[in-house]
Amino acid sequence: MHLNFKEIGKENAANGTLLIIHGLFGMLDNLMTIGRRFAETYQVYLLDLRNHGRSEWDSEHSYEEMASDLHQFIKKQQLGKPLYLLGHSMGGKAVMQFAANYPDTFDKLIVIDIAPKAYPVHHGAILDTLNSIDLEQMTNRNEAEQTMANNGLDIGTRQFLLKNLYRTDDGKFAWRMNLEVLTAKIDKIGEALLYRKAIKQPTLFVKGGKSQYIHHSDQEEIKTIFPHSQLVTIAGAGHWVHAEKPDELYEQVMNFLSQVR
Repeated sequence: MHLNFKEIGKENAANGTLLIIHGLFGMLDNLMTIGRRFAETYQVYLLDLRNHGRSEWDSEHSYEEMASDLHQFIKKQQLGKPLYLLGHSMGGKAVMQFAANYPDTFDKLIVIDIAPKAYPVHHGAILDTLNSIDLEQMTNRNEAEQTMANNGLDIGTRQFLLKNLYRTDDGKFAWRMNLEVLTAKIDKIGEALLYRKAIKQPTLFVKGGKSQYIHHSDQEEIKTIFPHSQLVTIAGAGHWVHAEKPDELYEQVMNFLSQVR
């Protein structure tokens, strides 16, 4: 599986390597701004997951496959330690599954606004809207945004999704994401983490104060699976912590990475 990536801060590899993974319907560009800040200290790789951005498309889309993709990528790039992984939302589940499957290959984990539990499918309105847009008949991007607005998607969600819309070489509109597979496999994106034993590496969970993705009741399960974890809440942030409170997130992550175990 070929994963598209951007490498920055190569000169800082001696301090450690940080892999940054986006969420559902996203791409590496979504985290580029904060990635550049981390690259002032660390070697940073921002990745597009399978079926997203400019990475390879596949008929399967599960956390087991995403974890395997990350493992293959790390081996292919010959990344040494210390190695840190940061994932937001679906990307957070992907790095958790990687940690469960390959426990001796990394040093620290950062999980942004997602818990290891199962989530009910809750992206139906977005998928229905995207699938209702006839790209063959579209003449400009405004038509897609108008359809999204008519279906009740807020402006932030519309702008986020429209980053996936581009023109092909023959002038047609297309999605960067594999909409067909993501629609068919949406139930897998909500699945709980699969693990056999506790994950011992230090792990930072970051919750957006206004987000409902991590509840107080989730802390016991988090501590059971990740006994050396800490949970911090960033006040005023929703699910898109890196976009809404980048300074606060940067400070929390940097403090965590600098801690000596």
